[in-house]
Amino acid sequence: MREGIHPEYGPVVFRDRAANYAFLTRSTLSARAGEKTIEWEDGATYPVVDVEISDASHPFYTGTARVLDTAGRVERFERRYGKKG
Repeated sequence: MREGIHPEYGPVVFRDRAANYAFLTRSTLSARAGEKTIEWEDGATYPVVDVEISDASHPFYTGTARVLDTAGRVERFERRYGKKG
């Protein structure tokens, strides 16, 4: 790889505040001067990135997703505006 063209790759904690869930991984996102950091379970301090949603809070993964009745919507539209035939 060429030197100086790739972003820095290191450990980062992603935190989902809605679900009170955090995980440590590696990413090119890094802490800037004055950004938030967190002390992790191993005692080391890592930069933290707050995310709006993760697998711990997303309805698809938690099993709380709702299924829309698209067939009923089409039938209601055809009843209202008439079916072209």
